[in-house]
Amino acid sequence: MNEEVKKHLDKIGDIVDAKIEKAFGQSQDNAKGEIESSLKSEISNLTNEFVAKNKEANDRIDAIEMASKKFASNQPTTFKGALDKAINEGAIDSIIKGNANASRFEIKAGDMTMANSYTGVVAQETVLPTIKFDPSRATHIRQLIPNGSTDSQTIRYPKESAYDDGGAATAQGSTLGASDFDITATSVNVEKIGTFMRITEEMLADTPQLSSYLSARVPGKILSIEDNEILNGDGSSPNLDGLFTDGAAFDTSSSAVFYQSVESANEYDVLVAALNQLSLANYQGDSIILNPTDLHKITLLKSTANEYLKQQIFSGLQPTIMGIPIVVNTAVTSGKFLVGNLAQATQLWIRENLAVEFSRDDSTNFRDGFVTVRVQERVALTNYLPNAIVQGTFSTAKTSMETP
Repeated sequence: MNEEVKKHLDKIGDIVDAKIEKAFGQSQDNAKGEIESSLKSEISNLTNEFVAKNKEANDRIDAIEMASKKFASNQPTTFKGALDKAINEGAIDSIIKGNANASRFEIKAGDMTMANSYTGVVAQETVLPTIKFDPSRATHIRQLIPNGSTDSQTIRYPKESAYDDGGAATAQGSTLGASDFDITATSVNVEKIGTFMRITEEMLADTPQLSSYLSARVPGKILSIEDNEILNGDGSSPNLDGLFTDGAAFDTSSSAVFYQSVESANEYDVLVAALNQLSLANYQGDSIILNPTDLHKITLLKSTANEYLKQQIFSGLQPTIMGIPIVVNTAVTSGKFLVGNLAQATQLWIRENLAVEFSRDDSTNFRDGFVTVRVQERVALTNYLPNAIVQGTFSTAKTSMETP
């Protein structure tokens, strides 16, 4: 009720009460119990005014309630709201009381927001210009080894294949010992790595950033294939001769320095032994390459006092063992390792660098409205010094080092 109307009614009521009390006093003073006619008239008029004002206020309230109900009936409700309303009105009472096995009730489609859904773009959309995708490898193997360029199909280099060392301390007047060596010409072929895909002209024209996405995404995938070839290629064309294929195997023989000499040998011990094997061949390691799982396994290793050994691996963000940086790459099979002086051991030769090309000149592309995207490179890998690499499997190496 309006506050002003309420105050007015209260005021009239107070006056009426006062008049009635006055009239009651007159009737007591008057022997005949009569009330003055003027007082009766005043009470009657005030009462009528009170009733009229009260009716006016009630009419206003009724009008507001009617408008509110009308507005509410026109508002869409959710399915849940309509369902609650139907249940509250007894839609499933018969089931609850056990009088029926089923119950059916209708919710008008016009009363539900799902039927009154928006058509078209009602609210402004925010469209991001970049295409989201999982990242490629942060570090590729070509970043760890020397790169060179070539304009040939074949890379040929001389390589020492044998050396007979006859040098020795010799007495005065005695004949010096004879030494001998063999040089062998070694060659590798340039191989091609690449892929292609066909996309419609409409995709290329209508999708913002698609060309930029393809130019960034597909080369990353090709470099991941290159990683696998550099590490694991079997040397049979068109595959490269990989570092795991050519590198010297971890020494598990009985003549190995750490053969059966390490109690509870673990992955950290194996890598230290591999670095020692490299040092015995007069090489200083510059890289340790592991699968991410093996690096994280090493960071969880603990001493007999239950203390983590990772403080021997991490100084800052770059993990190292004996100062040699550890690089993780998922092209390395979990459970394998490679330690090497890669700056001397190998080199990647690039005949055609990684390139992304778009062309309609492919089969029926022009007629069918397609564009072919080709990504390729031509490279060769020369592994000059296999002994500058030590590679192996953790399980085999630990077994050979474990004390009996």
